[in-house]
Amino acid sequence: QVQLVESGGGLVQPGGSLRLSCKVSGIIFSIYSMGWYRQGPGKQRELVAIITSGGSTNYADSVKDRFTISRDNAKKTVYLQMNSLKPEDTAVYYCHRPSSGKSPAYWGQGTQVTVSS
Repeated sequence: QVQLVESGGGLVQPGGSLRLSCKVSGIIFSIYSMGWYRQGPGKQRELVAIITSGGSTNYADSVKDRFTISRDNAKKTVYLQMNSLKPEDTAVYYCHRPSSGKSPAYWGQGTQVTVSS
């Protein structure tokens, strides 16, 4: 059974930092790209960052130079380090394993990030 379990969300003041983690089980983690998405209040879900199996990364323009995605293949975990947080970063953040060949996409249950003073 494939599971993606996020953690690390919470309430933080503007300018603060959080690190999200996504622990993956049930798949061979190291060979797949992994991503983080978010869905803010009244908004569509959007891609935040993605990291390939080789470690290449790509970011949404809105988070470039503030967020960093990384992975630890030994721990089967993907991280999202979020710095200089803004109120507009408030959202539920989801871990995502894209579909690959015949293997479907998988989503975590989401973790709430609230940026407010």
